[in-house]
Amino acid sequence: MHTVSVLSLKGGVGKTTVVLGLASAALRRGVRTLVIDLDPQCNATSTLEPEESKATIYDVLQDPSEENVEQAIRPSRWGDGIDVLSGSEDAELLNHPDPNESRLHRLKDALRTLRDMYDEFPYQLVLLDCPPSLGQLTRSALVAADRALLVTEPTMFAVAGVQRAFEAVQNERESNNADLQPLGVVVNRVRPRSHEHQFRIEELRDIFGPLVMPVALPDRLAVQQAQGACMPIHEWGTPGAREVALAFNLLLARIQRISRSRRRAVHHDFDDDEIQEAVDA
Repeated sequence: MHTVSVLSLKGGVGKTTVVLGLASAALRRGVRTLVIDLDPQCNATSTLEPEESKATIYDVLQDPSEENVEQAIRPSRWGDGIDVLSGSEDAELLNHPDPNESRLHRLKDALRTLRDMYDEFPYQLVLLDCPPSLGQLTRSALVAADRALLVTEPTMFAVAGVQRAFEAVQNERESNNADLQPLGVVVNRVRPRSHEHQFRIEELRDIFGPLVMPVALPDRLAVQQAQGACMPIHEWGTPGAREVALAFNLLLARIQRISRSRRRAVHHDFDDDEIQEAVDA
């Protein structure tokens, strides 16, 4: 199982879009996935449309008991293979700026509880959708995860936000989760013909070096259209959607490969086998 925290410390860069795109790619590849919605805006929950649950992430973070965990997880309407631990606006009440160690470990305790409920863990991938702030919710995700995927746009303020997020990952790794590794930086909403975007991508490469993912996510209207229809991007069917879906296939394949290796992420260009595998998916 790979547990990936998806974060940035700037709002509006598309963290939830990346979570949903990876979930869509996982569904297409048959990778059983649990999406945990930690963002009080609950956009991932709204788009995935899980069955109504008796508990939410708020209840789980209050008490990570087997009853709460079981009642908070429901199948999504995207199809068999994508489940959701439902978000809640009330989670903001738990987003303490300086949580104690017990609060920080409750999400990790919940995942441990979930593992203990099964002889064989039912998920190959767990995606943690974080809010754009560094309080209990995001830090809990970093304590529970083994990898952190940083999301940014190719703009000045977003680059600064991803730098702060990287520092947060390093701090959490040193203080609470020695197993946590930065998975990489994925650049979202890229317009290839924009000189400003290309400048910012080069700036990111100067800052993060090989941590910058070799695939960028193109800026396409199809992403908003698919989310508005609560559909996986792989099922939207327009040329723009197919372009974005291919990018998410490549991103998921790279995440799985690096997570299996347990090494620090070092990203190179995709080889022919990786590209063909993504196209076939």
